Amino acid sequence: MHSTAKSLKRHYAKPGSGLTHRLLASWSGLASAIVLMPIVAIAWLAVTGGGADWPHLIENVIPRATMRTLMLMGLTGAATAVVGILTAWLVATCEFPLRRLLSAALVLPLAIPAYLAAYAFGELLTFTGPVQGLIRALFGFQTSRDYWFPDVRSLGGAVLVMSSVLYPYIYLACRSMFLMQGRAAADVARTLGAGPLKVFMKIQIPMARPAIMIGLTLVAMETMNDIGAVEFLGVQTLTFSIFDTWLNRGSLAGAAQIACIMLVFIVALMMVERAARRSQRFSSQKTTAAVHDAARLELSGWKKWAATLACLLPVLSGFAVPFLVLGNYALKRLDHFLAPRLIDALLHSVLVSSLTALAAVFLGFVLAYAARTGRSPITEVAGRLASFGYGVPGTVLAIGVLFPLAALDNALDARMRDVFGISTGLVLSGTGFAIVYACAVRFLTMAEGTLEAGFHKLSPHLDMAARALGRTSAQTLRSVLLPMMRPAVLTSALLVFIETMKELSATIMLRPFNFNTLATLVYEDASRAKVEDASVAAMIIVVAGMIPVILVSRSLESRS
Repeated sequence: MHSTAKSLKRHYAKPGSGLTHRLLASWSGLASAIVLMPIVAIAWLAVTGGGADWPHLIENVIPRATMRTLMLMGLTGAATAVVGILTAWLVATCEFPLRRLLSAALVLPLAIPAYLAAYAFGELLTFTGPVQGLIRALFGFQTSRDYWFPDVRSLGGAVLVMSSVLYPYIYLACRSMFLMQGRAAADVARTLGAGPLKVFMKIQIPMARPAIMIGLTLVAMETMNDIGAVEFLGVQTLTFSIFDTWLNRGSLAGAAQIACIMLVFIVALMMVERAARRSQRFSSQKTTAAVHDAARLELSGWKKWAATLACLLPVLSGFAVPFLVLGNYALKRLDHFLAPRLIDALLHSVLVSSLTALAAVFLGFVLAYAARTGRSPITEVAGRLASFGYGVPGTVLAIGVLFPLAALDNALDARMRDVFGISTGLVLSGTGFAIVYACAVRFLTMAEGTLEAGFHKLSPHLDMAARALGRTSAQTLRSVLLPMMRPAVLTSALLVFIETMKELSATIMLRPFNFNTLATLVYEDASRAKVEDASVAAMIIVVAGMIPVILVSRSLESRS
């Protein structure tokens, strides 16, 4: 019986049956080419664009921007590591008041884009904000010279903002790891005389190190990608330098040269993340058996309230402050919900996000299905290359997308002029297509990962049974796999849709004239010091971003 099943598997799962392996390999190659084209374009533009701006960049821009970027990444990484690890350990291993509520609420800052948090903290902590106003009222101060207050528009302010909204990346990874480890290893250490602090430092932290590295890598990538928060807070990073060099100095080649420097950082970060993932698989196999239903460590006295406060403060900083500040402004401007500029921006956001979700899910499905039907060198390499886009900042992708699309537009326009005597204009680079392309490349890995996880839940015996009953590969896919994959497809589409709606870096650089999305509308108003007017669009983004966050929270609770 066992040998019969193995022969059926070899017969029905082999490449070339039904939807041929060659067709899947071709589509996988197309997906990787779509991702690689902007990267190749950046390198080509940096090399062939000339070095006229290079002396200025290497002397005045790159050293300072690189140092600022490294400092922001390092300080934000340290802050998110402390908050994420501590809160994950508390909710996974200890019992204290509001633990269950806070374990779900700690994910909420993921719904707040960093640029929205920066605008909210700017309104809260500036001289005219309520915090400094309360200080002046309490102590009788008249001007800012009468007292000292930290400047939110600084590197420290950027670290506060970025760490407040990015720590959930480490929290989620570490919480899952602490739950997976169970209490057996900690209990064994305690029987050998180790105290709770020693167990945490010597046992649980080393076992969670791969998860910590993955979370730190994601935090570093998101920090490099941000442009709205760092510009608003006055921190000149490499990302902002690309934006400034391209749009303010008019040097696309100079921006591409800075982008190449960022790509070096990105490749290094992705290598660290892949190494951490390999370590995580190894450690998860070697850990002791998980004991999810084991009794948590019961905290008492001041310790239980300290644990509650430690988990409450990140929620207040990363979610409550932006939500309340922007929500308060929005409630005073309910008439703005019907403003034509907001409706146009909302329609543009929905259109761009929908097309991006459609493209990313289609390409991600091809990659995930190719991996299911049997890996070959072509599909495996294509999958690895296609996953590169998620680490590339939106500003870098914008340069890589614009250059080849503009070249195609010019070639098409010249051909149409010669043959038909008409001008097609900027069909690709001058429309929302460029935004869809950049966002599809950036979020393809998100769609592919969700779909591959969905395929892993379906037994390969389903394919074999359908083939044994006379179905072709195409019929099996259409009538058996697709209906069962509908939840994964919808989830991946929803995630890409919302992430595209929140995306600012690529959108602000690639949007056509008079084409605003919700993110760029918020950016424009905030740039003119009109955060109050930006609040309505901002709250739409926040509410949309809460949908996947709530799904994640429910998933975490069901697992635990």
